[in-house]
Amino acid sequence: MDAANVIIPILPWIIFAGLGLGAAGIAGWIHTTRLRIKHGYPLEGMWGQSLRPASDGQNAERLKLLTQENAQLRAELGSMKDRLANVERIVTDSGYQLTHEIDRLRDTKKDAN
Repeated sequence: MDAANVIIPILPWIIFAGLGLGAAGIAGWIHTTRLRIKHGYPLEGMWGQSLRPASDGQNAERLKLLTQENAQLRAELGSMKDRLANVERIVTDSGYQLTHEIDRLRDTKKDAN
C-alpha cells in the first residue's frame, strides 16, 4: 500500500481539522483581546509595544459618579446594619427581661419624685 492511497481518503478530515484549529485559535485571540479591553489591561501592538485604549472625560466622570454612589450606598448599608442589630436585639430579648427593665425604670422615676 502506498502513501497516496492512505492519505487521500482522509485528506478532507485533515484539512477540516487544520481549519478548525485555526478558527479556534482566532476565536481565542479575539476573546482574550475583548477581555483585556473590558477589564482595562494594556493591549500589545505588532512588535510587543503596549497600547492602552483611549480614555475620555466621559469615562472619568462616570467613574467619579460611581465612586460617590458606592460611598453613599456603603454608608446606607452601615446604618441599615445598625438598625437591624437593634431590631434583632428587641426581637430576641425575652418579654420578662423587657418587662423587668420597664418596671425598674418606673421604680427609679417614682423614687426620684
